[in-house]
Amino acid sequence: MSDDRATVHVVGLAGDHPATPEAAAALQRATLVAGGIQPLAALQPLLDARGTPPETVALTAPLEPVLDRIARHDGPVAVLASGDPGWFGIVRTLARRVGAERIVVHPAPSSVARAWSRVALPWDDARIVSAHARGRDGVSSVLAALIAGPKVAVLTAPDCDPAFLACAYQRIPGAPERRLAVCERLDSPDQRVTIGSPEEIAGGSFADPNVLLAWSPDRPVAEQRTALQPPRAATSWALPEASFAHRDGMITKREVRAAALAHLGPGPGDLIWDIGTGSGSVAVECARLGAGVIAIDDDEQGVALARRNAADHGVELAAFRAHAPEALAGLPDPDAVFVGGGGSELDAIVDAAATRAHRAVVVTLATVERIGPTLDRLAAAGLETDGTLLQASRIRPFVGSHRLQPTNPTAILVGRRPGRQ
Repeated sequence: MSDDRATVHVVGLAGDHPATPEAAAALQRATLVAGGIQPLAALQPLLDARGTPPETVALTAPLEPVLDRIARHDGPVAVLASGDPGWFGIVRTLARRVGAERIVVHPAPSSVARAWSRVALPWDDARIVSAHARGRDGVSSVLAALIAGPKVAVLTAPDCDPAFLACAYQRIPGAPERRLAVCERLDSPDQRVTIGSPEEIAGGSFADPNVLLAWSPDRPVAEQRTALQPPRAATSWALPEASFAHRDGMITKREVRAAALAHLGPGPGDLIWDIGTGSGSVAVECARLGAGVIAIDDDEQGVALARRNAADHGVELAAFRAHAPEALAGLPDPDAVFVGGGGSELDAIVDAAATRAHRAVVVTLATVERIGPTLDRLAAAGLETDGTLLQASRIRPFVGSHRLQPTNPTAILVGRRPGRQ
């Protein structure tokens, strides 16, 4: 941009200083400097050393008055941002308010790139999740990513800090083993990197800003080079029953799984409960599509099969033996819940799932008598309900021709949170 008078320079900081000579020069020319309280304080001596110090304004909530001031300013502006401001940063907000044509970005290496460099691990296969201003959805997304792994970077927030997240993760029964690293105040004089187990990190205290890293101790470096980011999820789903180890035909049939997955909508960042997991076929399919899954069964053999099938399909999940609904009380809130069993406790399980699911509850039933009462319970919890009786026939060879082999009819009941598609 030839005319610098109306330019908004977004200055990426590495620690407490501009990352490039161009960024430093833009900061020196600015007549208005906006930034967080900590960066402004760190750079104040440099700004005061100028013959005519610039105006300064703190980027604190609510942002609208600050954005209006930046938009109206008659002169070059410098907006301070940590790392790469175009990546989970202020550039998106500024572009909407002042227009991209007025903005020049001077990026520094992102905090995530710098964090992974401190533990000397490649991160092209890592999942990135932000906990900023997300509330309970943010916590569930982080925990889902940590379960699904096996390599994750978390942009933490003051109300969702590393100790809190590590504590929440270690409280999930059967959660996959993780190594954690907290990278504080990167590139600052007081930079610190702390590596430990979830239990060790849960007992720590860490300075802002920081990045939380997590990886599987067994797979710190992926066997294959990543060619696409984010990596491609499963290329197929509703796998044949033969793809899973199971006992005595106790497995959700592929046609039912296809319909259940369509309603659950599992994907990266989602946390799914699979209650009455049995062989874990639904849990594994959700994990293959990128979701973090907590699988529960009151039979140890079922839990063992779910873990075995997860390992065979190259995914990770949290699986444990427990009795529902009591075991659900200490779990993080799910995005969606699949109920494939329940027995005499079905009503209580449906009530608990319907109360806590952010998006949807899917229940499969083999008995007609339970359909109406279950739909009523979902509706009583404020969910929009729907149901389908799925009766499929598979085409099989028969004496030089083909015949139809019917599968058992199964009711698929869905309760969906209004407005959450």
